[in-house]
Amino acid sequence: MSAKGEQTRARLISAARTLLAGEMSERFTTRNVAALCGVSHGMCHYHFQNRTDLILAVVEDIRPEWISPLEAAVSAPGTFAERAERVVDLLGRPEGTDLAHLHSALHWHALNDDRVRESLDAEYRRWRAAFVDLFQVLADERGGNLDPRPLGAAVAAAVDGLAAAESLDAGVNTGAVLRTLIFTLAAGV
Repeated sequence: MSAKGEQTRARLISAARTLLAGEMSERFTTRNVAALCGVSHGMCHYHFQNRTDLILAVVEDIRPEWISPLEAAVSAPGTFAERAERVVDLLGRPEGTDLAHLHSALHWHALNDDRVRESLDAEYRRWRAAFVDLFQVLADERGGNLDPRPLGAAVAAAVDGLAAAESLDAGVNTGAVLRTLIFTLAAGV
């Protein structure tokens, strides 16, 4: 694809993100995305066969904003405690409103579209895997037969719940809660 074509595709994804994260996400159509982007509806369909393909591109586009930093925090060198602190620092920062709205919209579309659901499911598997990898470091440090999967899955679920709680109550200290959870689980095994 030409540089201009890549720029148009990126602009379409950006416009799709804007619409999905906005208060009018129920009006998410390829026609509305094209109009917001300032290109023809046909140009939108040149890059994306349909609305679902565009939503899937958005799912892929947001990965560097939520999954990749988590994976990097866990995979960087260090002890379990050092890695856990990086994860707490990362996830203790409030999620931006647009990203929170975008996640909500994507979940709604996943309820109505199997391809979107499968794509989000794959992203959440990566999300959970990062937490399992964190507890694998603990297992390696301690030796023995510690299974990191239930610990990582529990923390991943708790983080999702904390994000929901934080969206309703900005007073929730996500970092403190997450630090308590991770280190309490680590001490108890």
